[in-house]
Amino acid sequence: MADPDPAPMANTEPATGDKLSSSTPPSPTKDDAPSTTTATQVASTSSSPTTKPTKGGFELHLHDAFTPDRGTEDMYNVKDNKFAFSPGHLSKLFNPKSLDAFYALGGLAGLQKGLRTNVETGLSVDETALDGAVSFEEVAPKGTPKYGEDGDTVPVVKPDADHKPFPEVPLQPGNAFTDRRRVFKENRLPEKKSKTLLELAWITYNDKVLILLTIAAVVSLALGLYQTFGVVHDPKDGGAKVEWVEGVAIMAAIVIVVVVGTVNDWQMERQFNKLNKQHNDRTVKVIRSGKSVEISVFDIMVGDVMHLFSGDLVPVDGIFINGHGVKCDESSATGESDLLKKVAASEVFAALEEVANGGTPRSDIAKLDPFIISGSKVNEGTGTFLVTAVGVNSSYGRLAMTLQDDQGDTPLQTKLNKLADMIAWVGGGAALVLFVVLFIKFLAGLPTNTATPDAKGQHFLRLFITSVTVVVVAVPEGLPLAVTLALAFATTRMMKDNNLVRVLKACETMGNATTICSDKTGTLTQNKMTVVATMVGKSISFGGTDAPLDDEAAKVAKPASNVPNFPIADFVKGLSTSFKKLLVQANAVNSTAFEGDADGEKTFIGSKTEVALLTMSRDHLGSAPVQEERTNANVVQVVPFDSAVKYMATVVKLPNGTFRAYVKGASEILLGKCTQLVSDPSNEELTTTPLTDEDREMLLETITSYAGQTLRTIGSSYRDFESWPPPELAGLEELTAAEFNKVHENMTLVCIYGIKDPLRPQVRGAIKDCQRAGVYVRMVTGDNLLTGRAIARECGIYTPETGGIAMEGPVFRRKTPEELKELVPHLQVLARSSPEDKRILVKTLKELGETVAVTGDGTNDAPALKMADIGFAMGIAGTEVAKEAAAIILMDDNFASIVKGISWGRAVNDAVKKFLQFQLTVNVTAVVLTFISAVASNEGESVLNAVQLLWVNLIMDTFAALALATDPPTPSILDRKPDRKSAPLITVRMYKMIIGQAICQLAITLVLNFGGHQLLGYSHDEEETKHLTTLVFNTFVWLQIFNELNNRRLDNKLNIFEGITKNPLFIIINLIMVGGQVLIIFVGGQAFKIVPLNGKEWGLSIGLGAISVPFGALIRCIPDSWAAKLAPSVWLPKAVTGWFARRKQKQHDKKEAKKAEKKKQRDIESAEGAKARDSSDDEFVAPTPLRTLTSIRGKRAESNIRRSFKQYMKDQKKKARETAHKAHGVVSGSKTDVTASGSRPATKSG
Repeated sequence: MADPDPAPMANTEPATGDKLSSSTPPSPTKDDAPSTTTATQVASTSSSPTTKPTKGGFELHLHDAFTPDRGTEDMYNVKDNKFAFSPGHLSKLFNPKSLDAFYALGGLAGLQKGLRTNVETGLSVDETALDGAVSFEEVAPKGTPKYGEDGDTVPVVKPDADHKPFPEVPLQPGNAFTDRRRVFKENRLPEKKSKTLLELAWITYNDKVLILLTIAAVVSLALGLYQTFGVVHDPKDGGAKVEWVEGVAIMAAIVIVVVVGTVNDWQMERQFNKLNKQHNDRTVKVIRSGKSVEISVFDIMVGDVMHLFSGDLVPVDGIFINGHGVKCDESSATGESDLLKKVAASEVFAALEEVANGGTPRSDIAKLDPFIISGSKVNEGTGTFLVTAVGVNSSYGRLAMTLQDDQGDTPLQTKLNKLADMIAWVGGGAALVLFVVLFIKFLAGLPTNTATPDAKGQHFLRLFITSVTVVVVAVPEGLPLAVTLALAFATTRMMKDNNLVRVLKACETMGNATTICSDKTGTLTQNKMTVVATMVGKSISFGGTDAPLDDEAAKVAKPASNVPNFPIADFVKGLSTSFKKLLVQANAVNSTAFEGDADGEKTFIGSKTEVALLTMSRDHLGSAPVQEERTNANVVQVVPFDSAVKYMATVVKLPNGTFRAYVKGASEILLGKCTQLVSDPSNEELTTTPLTDEDREMLLETITSYAGQTLRTIGSSYRDFESWPPPELAGLEELTAAEFNKVHENMTLVCIYGIKDPLRPQVRGAIKDCQRAGVYVRMVTGDNLLTGRAIARECGIYTPETGGIAMEGPVFRRKTPEELKELVPHLQVLARSSPEDKRILVKTLKELGETVAVTGDGTNDAPALKMADIGFAMGIAGTEVAKEAAAIILMDDNFASIVKGISWGRAVNDAVKKFLQFQLTVNVTAVVLTFISAVASNEGESVLNAVQLLWVNLIMDTFAALALATDPPTPSILDRKPDRKSAPLITVRMYKMIIGQAICQLAITLVLNFGGHQLLGYSHDEEETKHLTTLVFNTFVWLQIFNELNNRRLDNKLNIFEGITKNPLFIIINLIMVGGQVLIIFVGGQAFKIVPLNGKEWGLSIGLGAISVPFGALIRCIPDSWAAKLAPSVWLPKAVTGWFARRKQKQHDKKEAKKAEKKKQRDIESAEGAKARDSSDDEFVAPTPLRTLTSIRGKRAESNIRRSFKQYMKDQKKKARETAHKAHGVVSGSKTDVTASGSRPATKSG
């Protein structure tokens, strides 16, 4: 009796346990396959209502062909469905490829009827709403349960399923295909819901620094309004009362920050959406009403009959109807590297029907593949297929939807939030201490204070305002603006440098990347294959004389051969017309490439190798248009390229009635089949000479030498036959490479080509820049190890003399995690790599603490791009899924653009640090100055009043943010190593400058304030005192202006003017600040409580301000190590640092406790659910794949995924129960009869 525990999908390999669970041993048959077979084979001796019996090992399992995967039940529930199938039924074809589902849908005929289409004429162009309906039972094989294990009960989403429904795609207006669009949707992915400007503004505003500023602004405005309107002013003061201006100005700064940030985010989002729309919108050919028409890819419908052409990227899922030699590259969709031949649906269904009727299955039944997967590429052939899934229901769409997520805080924002917390506490503490000191002074003076109660109240209020001013001064108002401006400026400029930033944090993270894992083709190279060397027999050659770039090739390289070598022009002159014709014909007929337009230029479209050979024929050998050459050649047989033997062949009939087989392929393989070579290519008559052992050795050395020079070698050979087919191939209609091998001998070698994908011109310099910047570059390529090493050596990536390692993917992936961690730091080249190898490499590097940047272009690169700290997708060659997973898109696919990204990333981090250094110097100086002068003053007032501080702390800082944030990266920015992820925002070098400049500025301003009367001869009357306070204010401002120049550098180099002329904005902004200060001094009057200064006082102010420049140079001369030793004890006492550490640990513990509580709750719910399921004997819980395309390669992959011990024990108990049921002649699962007769209903266990 067959095991009723079904494999959930066809074309998959059963687990060993499936075979052991049968109660009756299997009867051996001649067709039983070994355990390594990939077909769905179960050990069975008799049929059950849940399987279709066979004489061989292959069985059809229809009873769970449509069992919904957990979380996808909603795809089966369609109201008023006028078709036989729901999107859920059709999705079972591809998750993974399932012959069970294909047969259960009735094959091509069932799909045609169920989808109400026609495989010959396609959909009707006049279709709108459909009349009537087709039922599932009308098209499916008799007895097939409509919903698999759920029988005929419409499935509902399980309450414990991790189910997140995809957002609905609004249908485009129009009456065409109304019902079809409603049921199966359109071929559009829902656009990631763009946030409105208000939503973006709210997100921007939710920043701790801005919230802190808001509190300060509200308090300042409230007190300012009270002072302006609630207090009786002395008429002598005159002028407008503007105490409220400070609060309003802070609010204005908040609005500016929010608006700039919002507009920047909005523009970035819109830019990406626009790019995707342009890239996605293309045309395809479908058959409608019997005619081939071209439509937009967005207008493809389920039920359409669509054309397949060589080179097409398949946009939807479907079933292959028919065609000629269609082979698809599904590597970008599934990771499967081999080309997959597509078999007509009718042929597959006939084979399955034979199985269903009890016949012996075909030996190759497991390889029958009628499935066309979205995201795959048609490499060869032409044909048509029936569309079965579009948009979010397609394989490609489901994967794309899982990659959409929201951006979190950037590392810089996280650090700034912590800084905001610290500033709030320090500023609040300072304000509280100041208020306590002033209040004690106020209380101590009350007994002798003869003022009125109202005046005393006013005095107290001034004390409070002075204290609040300390908090306002402590908060760096310009900091959010500096960050926003730096990112906005950098992302805009990076776009000009061909970097489209999708994820904002990538901009700053890129600056600290420690390693880049780069693709080779198209990124390091131009992706334009060119013939750069050719050797014809042993007579003549051109190119290929460079020394091998690879060490291994250099070891085996022999002295240059004695074959004459000429420049290409002379080489061509040395060939006879007839020999050129031979080369041209060989290249033309052994190629599927064709002529077309690309970017407005006439070029060849197809395989890069074939394009290189055809280009050489056209440019140097006088070839006619390739189609004309093919037409003129009388082609009688084509042997398609087979990756197993690495060659293709074409047989042509010559004018003299004989036949010639041209072969093109891997040079070493073709050389092994040759016994002769062309002797004199300059002779009009084709002559040959025997191939000696010495000749063979010389040619093998040439091949090795070419490979060592990073050339791909291609051989060309021929053999003449008296008749075709020859006796060895008689009776064969379609010739494959395996059959052609019977006559692939005694060939004549024509030539060996050396083809190269040249490096991009900027790559060598860009890699040197990376190495100078401390960024380790690794090359990940699908090429062989020899070529990979050589190209990496040419780039400057591979340096074995420094311990660099080159390795192949199959060896790499077999290493243990411990071995990987020892190996990866020295790995420079990973050849013959798969996307999984790339993912393992990225994972290992991240575990080693590296900040990893990765390039990728295929759909299957998405996991590595997502896992990396910064994913770079190719803007030209990249798929939409790769772009969705990436953080930055390289618009020109050029490695040099990555280096520009590093420079801009560092510029962003530097801009914020420069401004922070400048801002905190201002804040520390202003807070200390306010505190000391207020405590020393009899009136409790600071030397700098609120309006003066507003100008210094807000207006000037905003201008400084603009000036410092717009500094472009200098060449020297790559002269330092990247910062670690854990590196503090404020470094020791920054602390040194902040504290040093604060000491300098405080010394100057305090000496002026307290010693000005004596040193400068000012009297103590009111007018002279105003002159002195104005001088202090003016000097303080000039100290900040000159200190801004100091802050253009973060390192200890002395040239603070480097690159200043490249940033005219910096000069303009500083001129505005100087102009503003001059204006304030001359016309500020009552608002700033100042008086105009004379020339001597201006000279003194500017002179004292300029001291900050040489003082900054002096600070830079102090070694950082000295400053580091002082830092813990002087700048941040242990009590303060300890308090922050304890607070951080407390927050972390709270988060961990919440996570543990959630996990506990989930475990309880899971246990209860498992208990409920175990209580029912007849309920089968199928192992369900993810809704996304993770199991497309079948059960082999799924069975290798480890599950929990609890789940394993539950499965074993279930198998034991089912074995017991079978022993009593009882089956479980669906009650629907799927036997051939359909006469016996399944019984239920009692």
